[in-house]
Amino acid sequence: MASFSLVEHPHRRHNPLTGEWILVSPHRARRPWLGQVEPQPAEHRPAYDPTCYLCPGNERAGGVRNPAYTGTFVFDNDFPALLADTPPGGTGAEGLLVVEAERGICRVVCFSPRHDLTLPDFDPATLRRVVDTWAEQTEALNARPAIRYVQVFENKGAMMGASNPHPHGQIWATEHLPNEPAKEHTRQLAYRAERGSCLLCDYLALEMARQERLVCAHDHFVALVPFWATWPFETMVIGRRHAGSLPELVGAERDALADLLRRLTACSPAKRIGSTG
Repeated sequence: MASFSLVEHPHRRHNPLTGEWILVSPHRARRPWLGQVEPQPAEHRPAYDPTCYLCPGNERAGGVRNPAYTGTFVFDNDFPALLADTPPGGTGAEGLLVVEAERGICRVVCFSPRHDLTLPDFDPATLRRVVDTWAEQTEALNARPAIRYVQVFENKGAMMGASNPHPHGQIWATEHLPNEPAKEHTRQLAYRAERGSCLLCDYLALEMARQERLVCAHDHFVALVPFWATWPFETMVIGRRHAGSLPELVGAERDALADLLRRLTACSPAKRIGSTG
């Protein structure tokens, strides 16, 4: 019987950040593809669109008019998934029908007044300002007494759920830790208790030694496809030092993160940011 091969035989890979297993079937990459292939549309957008509710000076769907902004622009989402004034409450009928109220704040971040650009099109100064805005918003929202977790993210393209092509992202600040960060937090605490070291630090050192899954490496950050990736659209960015959140990054680190994001978003439809903290 042939010996087991990672590139030939079905197997499962353990994700130490969540404790879950990912099924990998590498041999299926040889099958003929008869499924749908989406053509890449040619986009010719104007620098300003009078019908766009995110462009400067335009009226949004809720009736509020945007200022004539020239840099980044942040506003509370007109149709938020979470509300800051949700009253406390819930139910726990026999431990099966469990409901808890959840408070939160949802904001929209317009990266630029230009309607026709996306993150990889920005010059370094503009992209650095986006990173600074993320950090400022994270710090301000974390100061709210009811907020425990702040998530910065971007949905890019109609297939990923973006409702408007204007370059923008979202920030969700929640009262409780979401499922994935909660699992990762618990697993990292357990790893440190068991081994006395940092899970992400150890993993980064292993990947740097192997040089097999690296996408891009900076002095301050490394982008890689994790061994346990949900193939093929998962990229992890790991800091080379411990930093608990975006506000803790210093100037050179923010420049490096901005450059790394520009490179990643130019080629990858999905990404995630990790921290060795």
